Amino acid sequence: MTRWPLPPPMQRALDEARRAARAGEVPIGAVVVKDGRVIAAAHNTPRALHDPTAHAEILAIRAAARALGDERLSGCELWVTLEPCAMCAGAIGHARIARLYYAASDPKGGAVEHGARVFDQPQCLHRIEVYAGIGAEEAAELLRAFFAQRR
Repeated sequence: MTRWPLPPPMQRALDEARRAARAGEVPIGAVVVKDGRVIAAAHNTPRALHDPTAHAEILAIRAAARALGDERLSGCELWVTLEPCAMCAGAIGHARIARLYYAASDPKGGAVEHGARVFDQPQCLHRIEVYAGIGAEEAAELLRAFFAQRR
């Protein structure tokens, strides 16, 4: 797989994705980091919570906002195992996340480098630094294995 060690936040996001898979949820994990410290971590739980908005990114953003006592996550980084969808990309912008790191691209449902390209739109409230492909192989393999079991 990866030839070098992944950054600890992406390792943690992948661990969260594995937790999601064990629970029968699509294996996506997310971590919010502030000043080099993880302040929130989550994984997909839409089935368990009966909530279509319970994506890993949304849950991690909510937990980070509670931890900081502020709806603005200025200076925070979001590490996620899959390219965010339009809903999550919108939430990332509203939260004023400084940097987004994601592992695997999602040509079908992603909205950062694919589809809506939310951050490239003039209506985007906040410009986010985006770094893609960190841990892509591991994240993609988790997703492939998860869906192969269901076919």
